[in-house]
Amino acid sequence: MTDVQRIIEQILNAERLKRSSHFSERVYTDEPILTTGRQMASYLPDRYREMRAISRWQPDPQGNRGRWLTEAELFYRQGVFMEDFEDDCPYHGTFKSFFPTYNAMSDRQLRGYFTWRAAVRKGRIEETSLSFAYVYIYELLCGIGVTSAEEGFSKLTTFWEAYRGFAPEIDRYLRVWTQDYVVYHGLDPQLLADWKSVAFDRKLIELQRLTDEALARLGRAQGGGAKRSHAGSLLPPDTAFEERLLDAIDALSTYRIAGSKLYRHDPDGVRHVACAVYVQLAAYYLRQRKHGIIESLFGTMSALPYTMFASAVFFERARHPDTVFELDEIHRFTCANGLWTCERVHGMRGRSAKIGDALHTVDRMFREAVAFDAPLKDEGSPKYLRRIVEREIEGWLSWHSAHAPRVIDIDLAKLSGIRSAAAQTREALLIDEEREEADAGTDAHDEVIVDADETPHVDGTASAPDATMDAADVGKVEQMAAAAPDEPRAPVEKPPVAEAPEAHGPLSPTQAAYARALLAGDAAAARTAAEASRSSEDMLVDAINEALFDTLGDTAIEFGADGPQIVEDYREDVEELLA
Repeated sequence: MTDVQRIIEQILNAERLKRSSHFSERVYTDEPILTTGRQMASYLPDRYREMRAISRWQPDPQGNRGRWLTEAELFYRQGVFMEDFEDDCPYHGTFKSFFPTYNAMSDRQLRGYFTWRAAVRKGRIEETSLSFAYVYIYELLCGIGVTSAEEGFSKLTTFWEAYRGFAPEIDRYLRVWTQDYVVYHGLDPQLLADWKSVAFDRKLIELQRLTDEALARLGRAQGGGAKRSHAGSLLPPDTAFEERLLDAIDALSTYRIAGSKLYRHDPDGVRHVACAVYVQLAAYYLRQRKHGIIESLFGTMSALPYTMFASAVFFERARHPDTVFELDEIHRFTCANGLWTCERVHGMRGRSAKIGDALHTVDRMFREAVAFDAPLKDEGSPKYLRRIVEREIEGWLSWHSAHAPRVIDIDLAKLSGIRSAAAQTREALLIDEEREEADAGTDAHDEVIVDADETPHVDGTASAPDATMDAADVGKVEQMAAAAPDEPRAPVEKPPVAEAPEAHGPLSPTQAAYARALLAGDAAAARTAAEASRSSEDMLVDAINEALFDTLGDTAIEFGADGPQIVEDYREDVEELLA
């Protein structure tokens, strides 16, 4: 702090001054109560006089005819002269100018600007007249107050981020000027990776690539080029590809179908139909329009003359060298002989209303087709679009219905009844000779298994063929019964029932023997037990699993690479049951 400032602080803090009636009854503005001579409005430092002395008329050093400086060049020369200057005289008025420069400011405004700029360079960015802010931006664009292009970019973006809170309208210009700054100075394109224009280009590039791939798939599905379209040509759906395609479509559409209620309810169906409709539209544009769907909706690639830092006060000290700067695949700048051209997609640089109309129609008509509880209003989409959407919805619903997973409902409570009915049917079909053979088999073996292999069907129904009878045998019996309903039937003499051997818990002796063989890993003993059961090994395993289900609550035997095996988790439980 200078001696003068220290004296002023002492005076303002004096108790005698604070109690004085001359100060207590007044209301003060932002103007200081006491000022130094340098802060007086009438005072103008010599540096300003020297700056204003820089003449717009520049004589030729060789005595030839001189020239008038442009406003931009005069601003640049004065800015370089005042590059390191700081002042201490705040300005509380307003400065407005369409193209603000030092030359457009009064002496008082000049002092206020350089005082405000000194604070900005120290990191204190405060609100001021918007024209002051633009003068500071012009300085950075011209390289005044920076030592490198990288530093200039950093200061430019830092100031933009801070001052847009005071004046959001500067976005309109700084978004373009900052991009131009990167291109003009050949900085890393990744500095603009998050820019709106670059993000739009990336979305457009992605949509173009996916559109080309989708049309190729459509052509292969139709056995040729995409000259004719039909519903279902993109089935079965490719979920991974459709997710990428819908993301690209949705990002460039005015109607965001990915956020709709129907999409949350049925994402697979909506995603497929929306993608299929878009691909059919792309094929339609190839057949009926001069350009493809991307060119028709967003514009075509072309190179047009370009002005760097348009609408800004910018002075180019020397002709820019010839260069080609590629911002992305569809956005490049070329400088030849000091003249710039910009090659990019010139057209609509925003979301497409036509794609939005197509997605809205998909959402609306899909809701009608599935009777969704939140219908949408018909906004009058074209007839050809409605036909395409209708065909794709019908194609998807038909395919989805044909490939829907079957639901199997098994009612375990009916299994005992099925076994009983199977046993009675088997008994009725046996002739005397077969009963004698069955009795002999009972004497020779521990037990004869008569449990049938129940086959559950959808909706809880089941058929129960016996181990010795299939569905065809049942049909023959029914035909015989129907052919001779009045014929008397000889009474069937039931043989005496042999006393059942002792069971092992829920398992019969044969089942227990088979289970023990599996526990011991004895394949030969397991085959012997299976043969003794007079049924297939598969049926025997199913019967054991069913018998143990109430005890274990799960399957006890599973078929592996080496044949049936006891599930390791239930080995101890089975051993305990067989003990």
